[in-house]
Formats: sequence, structure tokens, C-alpha cells
Amino acid sequence: MNFNMTRSSVLICFLMLCSSLLIPGHCHRSLPKKHVALFIFGDSLFDAGNNNYINTTTYSQANFWPYGESFFKYPTGRFSDGRLISDFIAEKAGLPLIPTFLPSYNDKFVYGVNFASAGGGALVETYRGYVIDLQTQLSYFKIAEKQLKQKLGDAEAKTLLGNAVYLFSIGGNDYDAALTSNSSVLQSDYSKKQYILTVVGNLTTVIKEIYKTGGRKFGLSSVGASGCSPAWRATMNGSSGSCLETPPSELAKLHNIELYKALEELEKQLTGFKYSVHNFYDSGVEIINNPSRYGFKEAMTACCGSGPYRGISSCGGKRIGIEEYELCDNPAEYFYFDSGHATERAYKLFAELMWSGTPNITWPYNLKKLFEHSGA
Repeated sequence: MNFNMTRSSVLICFLMLCSSLLIPGHCHRSLPKKHVALFIFGDSLFDAGNNNYINTTTYSQANFWPYGESFFKYPTGRFSDGRLISDFIAEKAGLPLIPTFLPSYNDKFVYGVNFASAGGGALVETYRGYVIDLQTQLSYFKIAEKQLKQKLGDAEAKTLLGNAVYLFSIGGNDYDAALTSNSSVLQSDYSKKQYILTVVGNLTTVIKEIYKTGGRKFGLSSVGASGCSPAWRATMNGSSGSCLETPPSELAKLHNIELYKALEELEKQLTGFKYSVHNFYDSGVEIINNPSRYGFKEAMTACCGSGPYRGISSCGGKRIGIEEYELCDNPAEYFYFDSGHATERAYKLFAELMWSGTPNITWPYNLKKLFEHSGA
């Protein structure tokens, strides 16, 4: 009991410190001569606009107003009012905004590449045909690897890839897709366990493939408590149940347990493998349950959307034929920007925890340590 209280108090203190540092440009510094590149994989948590260039639905795109209103002042494809966690991580590492892989090869790939796709999952079947799944993101990485070798030469490209940090946020959509389709794979404890192991297994397979190309440093975010999102609260409207008891939150907890086990195994199996994993579930729940501690006025209702908790995904009036939507005056006062995605201010808090968080929430290394460590 005392241990848990200590963990909680450390997290609270750290988050409160982070909230006091939310000053634009606070962590900016010039690019070091020997920079560490950042390669980004995953879903809407990190998608900086890849989905702008694929044939998909507006549910998987955020390339319209008011997305981007707070920082970029125009929609970039990011599911937020401004920057994402990965953007802040790049800034802290002394890097420019990491370019998306799509629409085409870009000379700035020496700083890294962003392959993330909103709606993307570890399973090929997750929203198949509408997103860039993790396996396809890996194939794009291999294309970028070849192009880096052509540009830099084999030796320099090998050094760049060996020193680079590989950042992942994946898994949440695999469970959301299975739940919304009432998939039979989640009907029993046995099949649920097998499904989770498959999701985690697909992620570790991709990590091993990157390891073969020389990658040694991996940063990961666990799956968050998506059952607390305005979208899920809207479906629960009138229910007295806790958002932490919803199916997506329960699956997230089970997924994270298996993820942590898998990373420990990889550390034993792969020489030189180093990782940082952030407990996105616990840090998110802490802020949602205690918003005023971190400067938020609202952590249940979204800034942008319609219906109960603004949980209907109508932000921007481009989805499901709903043109009307509500938009708050100040997104920085809200934890959620739309029905399932956080505001820039919330993402900056998470980035602080991933970058310099203590071992109770980000372990065995934080990202700052990974960037400082030579991987090649």
C-alpha cells in the first residue's frame, strides 16, 4: 500500500511539474552536429499527416478545420488542435518536425521518418483498406532505409540507423475494431488472450525486423484507457459504470501486461536492445481523474464534437453527414480535443513523461536516456 502511494505521489508531482513547463519553445535547442534520428510508427497518436495521402474515410483523416487551429493555424492531418507527442519528442531531441513518409521521399529523411497512420493497427485486418497497418509501415521503413543508403552511403546510413530511436504507439485500434465489429475473438477468456498475444506478437516481429537493420533503441507507449474517451462515455450515457470498467479499458490493461512481458523477453534475446516504455494508461487516468491538478478545466467532455460529452465524432462537420458541431473557445482547458484524441496541451504533458519520466511511469530508460545512449 505504501509503495502504491509512493508511485502515485511521484507521478502527481512529476505531472504537476510538467504542467508548469508548458511554455511554447521551452525545450527548443539547435540541431547537434551528430543528431540522433527519430523513426515513428503507429496510429493517430503519432500520425502527422500520412493519411492525407491514402484513399480512406474522413474518420481516419484530420485534414480539415478546426484540427491544427492552436499551433499550425491550419489542418495538417494531426488528430489534435496542434502538435502531437512525437512532435514534442522531436523538439526535445533537437530535431525538426519529422516528415511523413507520404506522399514521397524527402531529403529531410536524415532526421528520421514518420510512418504512423490514424486507425492503423498491429494486425493487417484492422480497418483493412482504410489505413496503413504496421506491417506496411515496416515495408515503408525498408524503402526509406534503401534511400538513406543511396544518399549517405552504406557506412553512414548504418551509423544513422544504429543510433536512431524507433518510436511506437500501436494496439488500441486492434481492440476498438474487434469491439465495434462484435468479433468472436473476444468472446472467451482464451480467445481474448490469443488475440492479445497476436497483437503484441505482430509488434515484436516488427521490432525484430528493425533490429536486423541495426536498430537498437526503441521507445513505446502502452495502450491508453480509451474507455474513458468522450466517444465511449457517450455510448455509456446513463450508465453508472466506471470508464475503467469498459471493454476497451479492460483490454488495454491486459494488452499492457503482455507488452511489458514481451519487451523484457526481447531485452534478454537481443544483444544491445534497449527500450523505453511509458505507462500511457496510468498517466492518462491520473490526469482524467484529477484535471485541475494539471491546469485542465474539463477532462470528460471533448472540445470539439457533438452529442453527450461531445462524443460523436463530428468535429469539423466532415464525418457521417453531420455538419453541425460544437467547438470550445480554449482547447488548452480541455484534455480531449475530439471524441477520442487529446489536445496539444495534454500531448505535451505525455511527451514530458516519456522524455524524462521516472521509472514508476517510464522505464527501464526514459527517452532522454535513449537519445543520449550510443546505439551503433
